[in-house]
Amino acid sequence: MGIYLERYGKGEKVLFLHGAGGSTASWYFQRNLQAVCEVVFADLPGHGKSGREGLRDIADYVESVRLAITENGLEGCYLAGHSMGGAIAISLALSAPRLLSGLVLVATGARLKVFPQILEGILADKEKTVRAIMGFGFSKKTPPDLIERGFAEMMASPKEVIHGDFSACSVIDLMEGVKSLDLPTLIIAGADDALTPLKYSEYLNREIKGSRLAVIRDAGHMVMLEKPEETNRTIEAFIARR
Repeated sequence: MGIYLERYGKGEKVLFLHGAGGSTASWYFQRNLQAVCEVVFADLPGHGKSGREGLRDIADYVESVRLAITENGLEGCYLAGHSMGGAIAISLALSAPRLLSGLVLVATGARLKVFPQILEGILADKEKTVRAIMGFGFSKKTPPDLIERGFAEMMASPKEVIHGDFSACSVIDLMEGVKSLDLPTLIIAGADDALTPLKYSEYLNREIKGSRLAVIRDAGHMVMLEKPEETNRTIEAFIARR
């Protein structure tokens, strides 16, 4: 369950976890945060440069991240998770809160419903299904070249890994768990997100004590790629306040 890490900068540590079928490339523009903190980007097992097989259970991904934190001197980091990565971050915060200083939850939810046609389609026709996911994943106002970038990133993951990720997401239920979170938490949502609608982030904001919600206009599920400057400013301000 080893994890490939990239580290840049110095200061407060922020560990970034990508979503289903993603990689460190999902956080390409967040490398700019190295000017104000240490940014650490992870390829989850089976993704990007981590290689080997992907996992099919959020709990297994949580354990791989816990090990990465303890084996690489990342205790006390802020854990930022996008979509599936957000579910992993929440789950780790519930099981081992002392490892973390806070959470940054990006385009995620306490439940992550997956359309049946996506679960079935990934194995039957990967390219067509990934195209459909990109259609839901970005705001209609996003430039086509950025959507192509997202498409290429997900296509680089084996269909079995993507299917495993979505299968793991489809059964996660943290609706009650989030109510007991007691860590500083920033929630970032794209106003045009069709995969994890704004109501998902609003629920997290309502139930996580003291959390802050930032809604970014003209952005969808891939908000950190679509609106990197706004995303980075929001994260930087959150860490500076801590």
